[in-house]
This record gives sequence, C-alpha cells and structure tokens, in this order.
Amino acid sequence: MRGWVSIAYLAKPKNLNGGLVARGASGLPFVLYPGLRLAVVPPQLDAPRTLTVREASERADNEALVFFEEIADLSAAELLAGCELLAREDEVDLSVLEDAEELPAWEGWEVHDGAAGLVGEVAEVAERATQPLLTVRRPEGGEALIPLVDEFIVAIDEGARRIDVALPAGLLDL
Repeated sequence: MRGWVSIAYLAKPKNLNGGLVARGASGLPFVLYPGLRLAVVPPQLDAPRTLTVREASERADNEALVFFEEIADLSAAELLAGCELLAREDEVDLSVLEDAEELPAWEGWEVHDGAAGLVGEVAEVAERATQPLLTVRRPEGGEALIPLVDEFIVAIDEGARRIDVALPAGLLDL
C-alpha cells in the first residue's frame, strides 16, 4: 500500500472567492468530497501545502468547481493552479478507483513515429495529473515523454510488441 493516491489536478482559478476548477486524475472518476484533506504537489511558496475540501460541485464530466477551507480569494487560488492533489488511500473509496481503466503493460515495446522512425523503447507507462505518459528510452540516449492519447496512437501490434504513433512536430525535441 502506497499510502497516497493522486486524485485530481487543479486546472485554473475560477472566481474571486477562491474557487478552482479541478479535474479528476486521468482515468479516474471524480472523488473530491467535503471534509477530504489533500496534499498539494508540488508544494508552492506562500500557498497552503494541505487543503480541506469545503465544497465541490460538478461542472462537466470529471470536472468540478471546488472551494477549499484554506483558500479565500483569487490571488490564493492562482498560486495553486497547475498543482496535483493527493489523498490518503484510507480516506477515499478505493473501490471507485479500482473501477478505473488500467494502463497498458507496454514496457519493453518499441515506439515508431511515421515521420521520425524508431523513437525508442517504452521504459514506463505512468499515470500523471493530466494524462498517462509513455516514457521512451531513445536509441541515441535520453528519454522522450509521449502523452498517451488516442490522437497520437496509429496502431498497436501486440505480436510484434510495437506501437505506431503520429506525433506532433517538435514533440521529440522537448
């Protein structure tokens, strides 16, 4: 048991009273509820490092307007935009989280781009605040981070353990 689970991402401040638009972690249902204590990652200077949900109202699928006890105004909310929220595993209903889609086990598979050719070998498929990422070891050294989104995946060949992608220009240069 890890102890903490990433459950949401603070996308942007929403109003003068310190509300923030929160999105559920990629692939997970939205699980914020009043009274839930959360850790803010990465910690921000001059901002609370832990938050308590005061109110959460759903706005769209997997997105809500959230108010926290520790945030009273827009300037405080702006400091937290872009942060990830972690909850203790024993404070969220893990049966809800277990229903979430599992990430594919593609470690060791080759990744090929239509324009760039061989990108490299998948070192890790990891959940991130905004979306899952493929960490790909480059043949010339270093790593490439590729967002795991349907728009980039062209084909998956399980027999050959190969993923064909169509990456936006410049993504591999980052």
